Amino acid sequence: MASASAAVLRTEARLLTREPAILFWIVVFPTALLVILGSIPGFREADPSLGGRRVIDLYVPVSALLAVIMAGLQAVPPILTGYRERGILRRMSTTPVRPHSLLGAQLVLLGGGAFCSAVLAVAVGRLAFGVALPAQLAGYLVALVLVTACSLALGGLISAVSRTQKAGQAIGSVVFFPSMFAAGVWLPVQTMPDLLRTIVTYTPFGAASGALDDAAQGGWPGWAHLGIMALWTVVLTAGAVRWFRWE
Repeated sequence: MASASAAVLRTEARLLTREPAILFWIVVFPTALLVILGSIPGFREADPSLGGRRVIDLYVPVSALLAVIMAGLQAVPPILTGYRERGILRRMSTTPVRPHSLLGAQLVLLGGGAFCSAVLAVAVGRLAFGVALPAQLAGYLVALVLVTACSLALGGLISAVSRTQKAGQAIGSVVFFPSMFAAGVWLPVQTMPDLLRTIVTYTPFGAASGALDDAAQGGWPGWAHLGIMALWTVVLTAGAVRWFRWE
């Protein structure tokens, strides 16, 4: 069974390399957006209201979150619903390879792509704009792993409730834009009004933004932030398992 799962992983990896659009949006686009924003002079100037930090300092973790959101909401639903709609999962159930091997391969590949994108954003932020590396690296990684699991679980839930590939894409797009807002893509969470920041923090991506910001500044991510992400992950995973159908 392990060898069969490894074969599925290799096959899916090859198929993913033939989808440049998916790789672009997950791996390249978040860092490209970071470079564009970093080219704005005002974003590279220290802001007293941010404790002397610059806006571009806040956008490095936001870029990492954007990669995670892309993987979970723009890649997982169309891939899984497409496989189910074309009967691939049903046919796999008659072979030694079980459908969960395919699901696991997608999670590993898309989660790995999001992680690579986050590393790229941190590296470019450091080299191009002098953004400090995360001072609490372990906490940063813990927060990143949690939010990645949460995003992929959300993508799995969307796949579970979507009967067709088009429906999965549509629902994923509807959830995608508020998720970007909560992550701080349009307005960094740290600059939001207090009430709005409090509300956003109860979302998985708003909590992730706070956790990554804490770690970037040298502190361990707030346990409230980690707890919110963990709770969302459990709930979304349970929903995905409960309603997912292989055919």
